[in-house]
Amino acid sequence: YFRELFAQVTNPPIDPIREKIVMSLACHVGPEGNLLEISERQVQRLSLESPILTDGELAAICGMADKHPGWVAHTIDTTFELNEGAGGFAQALDRVCNEAEQAIGNGARVLVLSDRAAGLQRVAVSALLAAGATHHHLVAAKLRARVALIVDTGEARETHHFCTLVGYGVDAVCPYMVYEALAKLHRENVLVGFTVPELIARFRLAVDDGIRKVMSKMGISTLQSYKGAQIFEALGIANEVVERCFVGTASRVGGTTLAGFAADALAMHNAAYGNSNAVPPALGDEGEYNWRRGGARHVNTPATVSNMQDAVRRENKAAWEAYTAEAQASVRDCTLRGLLELDDDDTTHAVPIDKVEPWTSIVKRFCTGAMSYGSISKEAHTALAVAMNAIGGKSNSGEGGEDAERSIVRADGSCARSAIKQVASGRFGVTSNYLADADELQIKMAQGAKAGEGGELLGTKVSADIARTRHTTPGVTLVSPPPHHDIYSIEDLKQLIYDLKSANEGARVSVKLVSEVGVGVVAAGVVKALADHILVAGHDGGTGAARWTGIKYAGLPWELGLAETHQTLVLNGLRGRVVLQTDGQLKTARDVAIAALLGAEEFGFATAPLVALGCVYLRRCHQNSCAVGVATQDPELRAKFGGQPEHVINFFHYLAEDLRTLMARLGFCTVREMVGHAERLRVRTDYASAKGALDLSSLLQPAHEMRRGVATHSVEQQQHDVAGRLDARLLPQLQEALQGGTTADIEVAIGNTDRAFGTVLSYHVSRKHGLSGLAAGTVRLRLRGSAGQSLGAFLAPGLAIELEGDANDYVGKGLSGGQLVLFPPRDAQFDASSNVIVGNVCLFGATSGEMFVRGVAAERFAVRNSGALAVVEGVGDHGCEYMTGGRVVVLGAVGRNFAAGMSGGIAYVLAEDGEVGAARHGFAAKCNVESVELTVVADAGEVQWLRETIERHAELTGSLKAREVVARFDELLPRFVKVLPTDYKRVLEEEAAKAKAEAEAKAKDETKGDSGSDSERTVCADTHPKTSSIIDIEDALVDDAQLADRARKLDKLRGFVRYARRGDRYRAATKRAGDWSEISTRQTRASLQVQAARCIDCGVPFCQSDADGCPIGNVIPKWNELVFRDQWREAFDRLMATNNFPEFTGRVCPAPCEGACVAGISAQPVAIKSIEAAIIDHAWAMGWMAPVPPQHRTGHAVAVIGSGPAGLAAADQLNSAGHSVTVYEREDRIGGLLTYGIPNMKLDKRVVQRRVDKMEAEGVCFVTGVNVGVTLAAADLRNSHDAVLLATGATWPRDLRIDGRDLDGVHFAMDFLSVSTKALLRSTATPLSAAGKRVVVIGGGDTGNDCIGTAVRQGAASVVNFELLPQPPAQRAADNPWPQFPRVFKIDYGHEEVIARWGRDPREYCISAKRFIGANGCIEAIETVRVEWTKDDAGRWTMEEVAGSEERHDADLVLLAMGFTGPENQLLEQLAVAQTPRSNISTPEGSYRTCVDSVFAAGDCRRGQSLVVWGINEGRQAAREIDTFLQPVSHLPVSGGIIPRTVSAQPEEISVPA
Repeated sequence: YFRELFAQVTNPPIDPIREKIVMSLACHVGPEGNLLEISERQVQRLSLESPILTDGELAAICGMADKHPGWVAHTIDTTFELNEGAGGFAQALDRVCNEAEQAIGNGARVLVLSDRAAGLQRVAVSALLAAGATHHHLVAAKLRARVALIVDTGEARETHHFCTLVGYGVDAVCPYMVYEALAKLHRENVLVGFTVPELIARFRLAVDDGIRKVMSKMGISTLQSYKGAQIFEALGIANEVVERCFVGTASRVGGTTLAGFAADALAMHNAAYGNSNAVPPALGDEGEYNWRRGGARHVNTPATVSNMQDAVRRENKAAWEAYTAEAQASVRDCTLRGLLELDDDDTTHAVPIDKVEPWTSIVKRFCTGAMSYGSISKEAHTALAVAMNAIGGKSNSGEGGEDAERSIVRADGSCARSAIKQVASGRFGVTSNYLADADELQIKMAQGAKAGEGGELLGTKVSADIARTRHTTPGVTLVSPPPHHDIYSIEDLKQLIYDLKSANEGARVSVKLVSEVGVGVVAAGVVKALADHILVAGHDGGTGAARWTGIKYAGLPWELGLAETHQTLVLNGLRGRVVLQTDGQLKTARDVAIAALLGAEEFGFATAPLVALGCVYLRRCHQNSCAVGVATQDPELRAKFGGQPEHVINFFHYLAEDLRTLMARLGFCTVREMVGHAERLRVRTDYASAKGALDLSSLLQPAHEMRRGVATHSVEQQQHDVAGRLDARLLPQLQEALQGGTTADIEVAIGNTDRAFGTVLSYHVSRKHGLSGLAAGTVRLRLRGSAGQSLGAFLAPGLAIELEGDANDYVGKGLSGGQLVLFPPRDAQFDASSNVIVGNVCLFGATSGEMFVRGVAAERFAVRNSGALAVVEGVGDHGCEYMTGGRVVVLGAVGRNFAAGMSGGIAYVLAEDGEVGAARHGFAAKCNVESVELTVVADAGEVQWLRETIERHAELTGSLKAREVVARFDELLPRFVKVLPTDYKRVLEEEAAKAKAEAEAKAKDETKGDSGSDSERTVCADTHPKTSSIIDIEDALVDDAQLADRARKLDKLRGFVRYARRGDRYRAATKRAGDWSEISTRQTRASLQVQAARCIDCGVPFCQSDADGCPIGNVIPKWNELVFRDQWREAFDRLMATNNFPEFTGRVCPAPCEGACVAGISAQPVAIKSIEAAIIDHAWAMGWMAPVPPQHRTGHAVAVIGSGPAGLAAADQLNSAGHSVTVYEREDRIGGLLTYGIPNMKLDKRVVQRRVDKMEAEGVCFVTGVNVGVTLAAADLRNSHDAVLLATGATWPRDLRIDGRDLDGVHFAMDFLSVSTKALLRSTATPLSAAGKRVVVIGGGDTGNDCIGTAVRQGAASVVNFELLPQPPAQRAADNPWPQFPRVFKIDYGHEEVIARWGRDPREYCISAKRFIGANGCIEAIETVRVEWTKDDAGRWTMEEVAGSEERHDADLVLLAMGFTGPENQLLEQLAVAQTPRSNISTPEGSYRTCVDSVFAAGDCRRGQSLVVWGINEGRQAAREIDTFLQPVSHLPVSGGIIPRTVSAQPEEISVPA
């Protein structure tokens, strides 16, 4: 409910890693005295190094009175009795507050709020509500300063939880449940290699780091300042709760009431204690972080991704409509705008759609997000740019720079130039040329990876090309600093806007803000600072390469920020001066329409265009292992990129056309007309919340009614007056030199109001000459005076500025090849080497060029320098911070934290006077050595370079200090400290070794001479072909022990591309065709670990999707990960949470999950089915499948009719819930099609019976030989049970009614298979045998294949298979895109056996049976005709017979395997159950309840013929609905294995056993 606030423009954030030196979590707690009084009583307080306490520390504090009388601790119970119901929650808060006040009155110095008493009959109050209420109660009573407040809770576990507790006044927290969980994981060998105390220490360290990170985003350095500061905004909390527990916290939309929180607490308690029959072996993964079927709602789902890609790649309008519907449903569940709807009831406003501006005009308002080249691949980055340039929109370079050659128009007329160039805290690749080549310059103020923090690009993604573009070193990690060097205050931001406007007068300057409370006021300041454009981003933007705390809890929805910004600007009369844009998971035209009505004129998209290009939301962008080549720099993975600019164009075309439709309905002809008309929005009429509805009235207040008569959209340009700037006034006299025709040398007087001198000149140089600029020394500008801010900012090559005087901040910012020489006035009497003559943040983000300063530079000198040479005579704090390249020579003292975060380049520092060792030690104390090492300058060439550089400094500046150093160089050389980043050193050494090896190889080649012919060398080369990057690790090793050892060293990150797929292999066809044993052999555990290493663990796992993946929502990535770790018991627990019968699905399921596997997009999918079967087989072998009867029975009786997959799954679930379940089966064995429909070689009947026996031992009653509706009246069954489930299956076979159908020898496939299996189980001869017969199977699929395999085993003389449809392609066809089940040509076990026996595939395609031919009443042949399939203009397939293609096929046995039409009717008619037109049982959408009270339906009888896995899912979900029908709260899971918490405030609804 809380979102962390962060600094943007108002104050500087801190880097909690590189600037940890200024941060502290130490705090003094306990009674405080008078702050104005100096007394020994002031020090009688308890000092804590961290707010996170261990159990032992808490116990010590509670027992302090034994050694320190007066330090009495009082523990207050924060739980209440279950039977008090929802009212007990509020009463508990009152009791806690009153008890706290009373305890202080009784002399307590420490209050401990504890929920350890929570249990079967006691419900825990939220720790944060209890703490907030107590804190504010004591503040109001003026007692808070008299006591330490500690929370002892099992609830706190994430960094954010601790931050909120401390932020609302808690002094310390003891998260006892975390410690117990760590101890449990240690006992179970999940966390190995550490003792429990070590694990607790590591947890505390991680939380401490997380708290620092959160504090740093607001610029708070000490916990003392953060504590009680309430640096949060509430999102979804009612004002009544805020006023009671979180006084002063902004909560703009209201929300959950105290009664709602009470209901939540009761629901949580019920989830834990409400059902003693179903204690899960492991906590479920509820999808908090990754999408999980049935779990927490996410905007991006498998269906939105797959439908959108299908739509834009095939221009499939139906897929686009499906995408739109799914995306809107997701947005409806997850976002504030999902609670809104367009007010278009008054159709008199509507306009004809041809009056609405065309889509080509609308898309010019669209931009793609700021994704850098580096975060995404070159192919993806350029595709976005080409697409946006084609439609007139804008792509954004991100903060990674951009190759200048991308601005060159290609031969086909396309251009890969990004119109928006971003300027962020990292300044990567920001040169004069980069800025000059832009239509818009965007200042990234507050959102990089996530709101309030910069990004980080791991060294693995910094390729040679990216390093060149960013002016850094390949392989070295790049860090974006927090935005605090030149953009944290409104004054600095205004200066940067001034600088950028000088660097490109024609580009509009944009400032990117992030939604949070108060962003409107910040935006007003930004407009006054002369920004042309403001982007208000939502909290769900950013790259996501951040900590989970930032991803989940920082920033607010764009709806709030946009509405506030628009309203504030209108109220202040500023709206007309700026263009307003928003972004943050915009998905559909509806999102765009709402954004426009709330005040946006332009719209940003990032995720959606990437999805159009192929992104499948793996959420591993930072790991350089993107399987689709979108967010990786790995050449092998980039080759998998399949996106095209046309895909992005199609996305925006569809979107704009949809927007036109909405505009026509609303009566707007242009987007501009829509802007700000919030009155055309309303809260959804069907919106309601059991916990307290949100109040969105603040969003929907039209700004034009708040202040009438002022502009509500951009109508005027900002006045920048670039032409009046000093260097702009010099343009006429420098024009010829700037064109490159001559040189110029002029003198100019400068004052401190002359800012960004040289930047306008640099713009003209870059526009004319590009990146290379002018020749060195072409233009020399000699200045006298005190220069204003940003002297020489982005100074281009060929420009040299010499300043006699001093300068303000930002000298040489973004230096781009020019030269800066600064020295004090020649007649100055002071010692320049000990005086500051240039301000803060000089040389920030410099990429090349030189800077020589005779004197001291202030703080943050050469921050993010990536290529410039600088000589200076002293620097303040934080010098060379984040430096990634270039050279810096410091001839004097440095401040604290030198070289923090430095990852490239080299600094040479002359240590202060004194003994050499002591001087070096003194410097080391000021240097942040986490990323650098300190060495001497020893290399002769380096020594020579250093000396010459200092000599040059003396020559250019007249520096006395430099002359002295040169004169005493040999003596002072030992004092020089070489500061070398460790990563940079490693890369330099690797490059040197590589160059040496290449030189040696070349020399060896040359001495070798030309012995042998070219053909001989070619032959030799060919005998050692390049090794494939895909490793079949099993084939490479024979010994399983060796394989197990190799598995321990597996590469899980890139396993999908490194290792070959291997599924369970069939036994040899010739051997297996002679028996009825199962056809497959299992892999070893070590082999399966290799296969599990191929699982990508996707952020949105398509394998789990109900649309194309696993119908039961198996959490496949989770158990794959556990198998990879060799944690088979945990994998088994995860598997059983979603699938009752994995031993069935692991054998017979066609594995749609594998068809949807992301690895299968461009390679082979993970062998999911094999791993699933192995897990359950291993569980049976280990004895983990022992019967576990329910502990309590509910007294309810349920009858299940049918014992197929749906019936058995439902029975298993209902029995586990404590109901008495009886399963009725008309056959003589339980199992339905599992027993008699699937032959034994696919599913051994002992496997089925083993499961039936287990269920029977657990209490399920099985009755065989009873045909309900025939031998047992359905009414009697219904009257004797509380609920009845129909799970009879779809057993009515589809017939082929052609001439001769009644001939003997023509049979339904299922009759043939069931008779065969019965004979096998009874060890008798089958009355329907294929032995010696010519068999024709009509129809394909699994049933047809099973008929083939059975006929082969029975000794058929021949087997032929007729299929009406064409032969599937070898690869997916265009109309069968991933992740749909792949309709491709496969050879199944039956086909392989026919090939092995007769040497040919049994299948014939495009063939239709016309007539059965017989003699003496028996079949002897089939007359067929060939058919041809064509697709009409509407995309529909039509079939025509091929004239003259009639054929006769001999046959003694014909098996019809054409599927099933529905359930048999006798039972349904008796119950008067309604049926669909296709004869299936009719139920409401999303329900399993029939029109007859207490009668339910599941499986094929309800949904039609489908897979076994669908039957299991149907049974599981029907069981949940029946359970809910029988008792108020169900503890059975939904698909995905997640048990939803049912929010109810009524204690009588909570089922708790006595």
